[in-house]
Amino acid sequence: MRMRRLFGLLLGLALLSSLAVQAQGRAALEDALRRDIERARDKVFPALVNILVVNRYFEGGRAQYALGGGSGVIVSPDGLVLTNYHVASDAVRLFCTLTTGERLEAEALWHDAMTDLSVLRLKAPANSPKREFPYAQMGDSDALKTGDYVLAMGNPLLLASSVTLGIVSNPKRVFLNPFNQEIEGAEFERGDRSGMLTRWIQHDALILPGNSGGPLVNLQGEVVGINQLGGGGIGFAIPSRIARSVLEQVRRTGRVERGWLGFRAMPVEKLRRTDGVLVASVTPNSPAESAGIQPGDVIVRIDGKPVSARFPEEIPLVYLQIAELPIGKLVPIELLRNGEQRTVQVRVERMEPYYGEEDEFRTLGFTARDITRPMARASRLPEEGVQITGIRPGYPLDTAEPKLNVGDAIVQFGERKIRNLKDLREAIEAHREQENIPIVFQRRTETLITVIRNRPPSPPSLSTELPKAWLGVRTQVITQPVAQALGDPNLKGFRITEVLPYTEASKAGLQVGDLIVALNDEPLEAFRTQDARDLERRIERMDIGAEAKLTVVRNGERREIRVKLEPSPASAEAVRSIRQNELDFAVRDITALDRMRNRWREDQQGVLVTDVPNGGWAQLGGLRNGDLILAVNEQPIQNLQDFQQVMQTVVQQQPPVVILYVLRDRETSFVFIEPDWKEITQ
Repeated sequence: MRMRRLFGLLLGLALLSSLAVQAQGRAALEDALRRDIERARDKVFPALVNILVVNRYFEGGRAQYALGGGSGVIVSPDGLVLTNYHVASDAVRLFCTLTTGERLEAEALWHDAMTDLSVLRLKAPANSPKREFPYAQMGDSDALKTGDYVLAMGNPLLLASSVTLGIVSNPKRVFLNPFNQEIEGAEFERGDRSGMLTRWIQHDALILPGNSGGPLVNLQGEVVGINQLGGGGIGFAIPSRIARSVLEQVRRTGRVERGWLGFRAMPVEKLRRTDGVLVASVTPNSPAESAGIQPGDVIVRIDGKPVSARFPEEIPLVYLQIAELPIGKLVPIELLRNGEQRTVQVRVERMEPYYGEEDEFRTLGFTARDITRPMARASRLPEEGVQITGIRPGYPLDTAEPKLNVGDAIVQFGERKIRNLKDLREAIEAHREQENIPIVFQRRTETLITVIRNRPPSPPSLSTELPKAWLGVRTQVITQPVAQALGDPNLKGFRITEVLPYTEASKAGLQVGDLIVALNDEPLEAFRTQDARDLERRIERMDIGAEAKLTVVRNGERREIRVKLEPSPASAEAVRSIRQNELDFAVRDITALDRMRNRWREDQQGVLVTDVPNGGWAQLGGLRNGDLILAVNEQPIQNLQDFQQVMQTVVQQQPPVVILYVLRDRETSFVFIEPDWKEITQ
């Protein structure tokens, strides 16, 4: 009995001793972590800045202003500051408050929407001696591992500077649809996107509004990222590798330039490959198109260096590799096409930002922005001109006849051609004493003329009806102001604004700018906005197949053009459609009107997707309404019959991946649908 008590006492002492040792060990670890945190904090905290901005934004046809803010970090002794593009890009004034409480004005050196980074420079007070600022060292984001401790520093809710602790959840995060393998970027309020070049550092250090642009710091006291967004306990930071590259370029050249080849990349894992990158689409008039690169090619080397994107997370590395190519250099690209290896030579071009500069034209009551080449390609805009972004009610631009709309592109103002905002400013100044000013503008595929006046007119009332017989043009009435702009105040009739392709009107030689003044030798007396449909009504009363004799004025000369009237093209409602039940989407044959309106080739084939319900396999794979399916599992699709036959084989064979080659918004792409066939066919 006594031995048992002694044994129990000894065992209890041993347990107490073990617990004490463990407690001491935990305390030692906690003390070590605390010391690491304090050391890292002390290295970076003095370089933290609270940024207050006066933002300018454009709405309702005028410039407006608002306060905003975020965080930043000083990264050089001469006062260079890194922050987010979405914090500083719209700023007309920038103020940076140091952790000492000192407040300095700053200037923006460069805004880089592609990476959501801006580089600022602190401005010392006038007549103050030259000084060095406390600054933080840039670390190596590539060395981060899941589970590493990180500190997020910033100014949440624009309050005093703060520090939060977390761990790295994923050092190479990309946003993507898991079925269609498309990378999605982060989108900001005005539509700028970031993500093509970025693999974010995901972490759980608390991020709140106002933390944007602040540093993400490792326990060595190095900046390994610039915090970009967060919420719900998750934060995302731009890696320091990218931030350092932007900073070094701005320091060296005052700007950031990147190489561009003009193709969109997708991973090759769905093709059962481990190397290379799939070309999903090729941008028209791009270096890639000029070199003969085609959708479906698998690129394996660029400028002698291997290219590999097996998984979506590796796609940004491909774009970064291209971005680092010297602009203007002719580089070899090795690719595989239908199993055959080829080498093409591509001239590297400069990557352009998507959005151009925007400004207000207060006296006329509108805002507009420069048109960049990427905007022109994506939105069917001219490469020279300015796009209207807002019209202020009651101001001169709102009085135009015909009306101008947001999205229209001004290509001529008065007698001056307009290439950019600078040209427009000069043209407005040159015409400021003129009462009626003609403007040539483009609206999608139409080229129109309007006239703005100093007093607001009554808005035109337009009506639309489908004629029985059809002339394949679009027109505007030659009103008296338009006639004066054209140089002949006595002109009446209609001006051709668009000639639809593949029509009898196009074959007959009608051109944009032709003035139709008579039909079948009867003068057209239209000169008011309410006469807009007179020509249509007269054509409507004629027989389909009849010949219309048009008297037109072209370059000041009268001529007669005879056009065979054709029936109006079939509407979408008149075309048969079918539903693919297994994958859950509907398609129909394309019509001649589809080809004309979309500016597709006259012989364009395929089937048009008309319905993709939420929750179906097609929707999960990324198929969209309006996609034109060109091939299914490499089998060309010309019409509904082809589609039905190919899909019948697909359902019988039940492949793990159904690959759709589609035309989407004038770009080709690949959609990967991975259905659960057992679930579908049971």
